[in-house]
Amino acid sequence: MKILYAVQATGNGHISRAMQLLPQLEQYGTVDLFLSGNNASLQLNGNVKFRSKGLSLYYTKCGGLSYTGMLWKNNIVRAMKEARDLPVQSYDFVINDFEFITAESCRIHKKESIHLGHQASFLSDKTPRPDIKSKVGELIYKHYCKTTHHLGFHFEKYDEFILPPVVKNEIISGENCDLGHITVYLPSYQRHCIETHFRYHKDIVFHWFLAGIKKPFKEGNIIFYPIHNSLFTQNLLSCHGLITGGGFETPSEALYLGKKLLCIPIRDHYEQKCNGAALSQLGVMTLPDADSPDFFLQIQNWLNHSPIIRLKEVNNIEETILKAFAQIKSQVETRVA
Repeated sequence: MKILYAVQATGNGHISRAMQLLPQLEQYGTVDLFLSGNNASLQLNGNVKFRSKGLSLYYTKCGGLSYTGMLWKNNIVRAMKEARDLPVQSYDFVINDFEFITAESCRIHKKESIHLGHQASFLSDKTPRPDIKSKVGELIYKHYCKTTHHLGFHFEKYDEFILPPVVKNEIISGENCDLGHITVYLPSYQRHCIETHFRYHKDIVFHWFLAGIKKPFKEGNIIFYPIHNSLFTQNLLSCHGLITGGGFETPSEALYLGKKLLCIPIRDHYEQKCNGAALSQLGVMTLPDADSPDFFLQIQNWLNHSPIIRLKEVNNIEETILKAFAQIKSQVETRVA
């Protein structure tokens, strides 16, 4: 069987999930990867057959989306040409993790495909949203990655097609302990935006994973780390708590491990606001911004009063892949009959 697996590479979460799904997919046939986007820092080990700039997100220096960057650096005409030229017809099975070009190519060439990813969960109105919905955000959920089938991942089973989060093997099999430090991963914030808030808590050691760091070094109560997958995993396994954005994979790992979790969604990022709403429903402390005068007090309040929340269950990857195959197989057989 020939399988095309399209992965959105605008963030590390999609790559992290693909690392877990890929070995299971490879048991069923040859897997070619399509990577779209250019601002993920993790590497995906596999047969990357197609690579595209895709349609990516870009960020400001202190916690928000850069609409100027997205306007100037994304090229929809190029993306549509790539969609027309992508040979999706030569594959038996097309799996898509929120990737526009492959979804559009399958639409053009009338090819069955399945959206298997976190964003697919937002096709259900039962999935948590913030108090104020974004009309643009909802349109993106419905049309950006439009496929013939879908299976979603989320913190809880909000609908029948929504499955538990994929948690990587290194987290599940790793030694979970508490060495007292606070792990920080806020990729949309540069150092100068929030460093003083961490300095205020002199009795707490923060392990801050930050873009541009070449090797670990310590300054006062902060140890700076490069963004590195295995290094971050080991740090998360041994931390007391995690301060991170409103992504999906990293909060899921923290919830699985039973770590204190503080969520700060990227400003104007609708998906992260939706994730923040879901985490708030679970009891996780969620803040609208870290770049605020009282952030250091909010950190103290979080440490003193926020409860530890745990995931109810994690994904069975083998069963998930079988469900994905079964969806398309059933539809194709019905059409042939």
